[in-house]
Amino acid sequence: MIFSLHSPNHHLIKHLENLGLCSSEDDVADCEPVGSQKKNINLLVNVGSDRKFLVKQERYIEHNGIPQELFNEWLFHQLLQQFPVLGNIAEIGSSLLHFDEQQSILVRNYLTEYFELENFYQQNDIYPPEIATAIGASLGVLHRATFNQREYRDFMATAPQGQFRYQFYNPVQGIESFSSDIFGSVPTDALKFYVLYQRYESLEAAIAELASLWQPCCLTHNDLKLENILVHSRWEQLDNCLIRIIDWKTCSWGDPAFDLGTVLASYLRIWLESLVVDPSIKLEESLELAATPIEILHPSIAALVQAYLDAFPSILEYRCDFIQRVVQYAGLVLIQQLQATIQNRKYFDNSGIATLQVAKSLLTRPQESIMTVFGISESEIIKPFVKLTKHPQTEKEQNLVRIYYSKTRLRGC
Repeated sequence: MIFSLHSPNHHLIKHLENLGLCSSEDDVADCEPVGSQKKNINLLVNVGSDRKFLVKQERYIEHNGIPQELFNEWLFHQLLQQFPVLGNIAEIGSSLLHFDEQQSILVRNYLTEYFELENFYQQNDIYPPEIATAIGASLGVLHRATFNQREYRDFMATAPQGQFRYQFYNPVQGIESFSSDIFGSVPTDALKFYVLYQRYESLEAAIAELASLWQPCCLTHNDLKLENILVHSRWEQLDNCLIRIIDWKTCSWGDPAFDLGTVLASYLRIWLESLVVDPSIKLEESLELAATPIEILHPSIAALVQAYLDAFPSILEYRCDFIQRVVQYAGLVLIQQLQATIQNRKYFDNSGIATLQVAKSLLTRPQESIMTVFGISESEIIKPFVKLTKHPQTEKEQNLVRIYYSKTRLRGC
């Protein structure tokens, strides 16, 4: 690489000046690292009193030194520029300013008026349905606008120069087979996860079936955890544009149920991570003793899926089992997150065992789990939307989709 963010700060500032993003007359403060630095180097640059840039560079680059993840994020931004009909979707994304493919450096505006939804929930311990509604509506708009649109699919299959990109990535393939090699890479306590996982034949069968049912049909984010969702600091006063979705580095052509299931898993983790767990306490009792009962989350979880279906009701015509698949993907994501915890933090405790058991129920008994997850039945969820759907063969002008965002304003103005 010609330039690295590991270089002294003045090199980065000079780089931003060359891009025309700031000038020598600007009062540029020191650059400070933000977020995790494992995969990417992330620096926050303060320019004057009211402008901030987030500058990212891939720490290591696979595939013969060609950038992949940041290229993917830039590709999503280019998609919105290339197809103006999708332009309003940019309202939920972050504002990208520059991408240097050769050096794998990406620059975007830092959204100073927004903060991570995960931190918001942790600090305030409140779960306003309005925020979940904004997430579901935004996600439904994205999926509906790109649904079965081959030109968007082909555009997102673009690869860095000289490279080949697999067009589809099935996230269910993230569940790896376990072998004796695992004994040397994880502590003894964490081995219980693999023992339990392999003990449940019904769980492995459900995951295998889910993999076969995966249907890539629209643009998906693929990493919609709460830390990748930002909420506006004045969310109580705004009519719309309450949220932003960041880190599009894993976006691809995928299954919409996986995106919605990933968000759902994040809400379920709030509940599961608050459990009182002990070997002497049965799972049912532990679930009832949660510091954050699932009942407190039900209004937001239900609002999430109902807002999604309101924005994209025809998904129920294409996928009559859509709600069940969302529940199954939520279980899959919970298991993938357990794996990541074991690999990165090297532990698996009683809380993890409870999470695995809940994930197993979601995957193997999705129909029975719907009431537990949403607080209402599947028929109650889909009833308002079924009459709005039409069979795809008879639907006219199906390329015209509602992706309208009115200008953000304060309530009452």
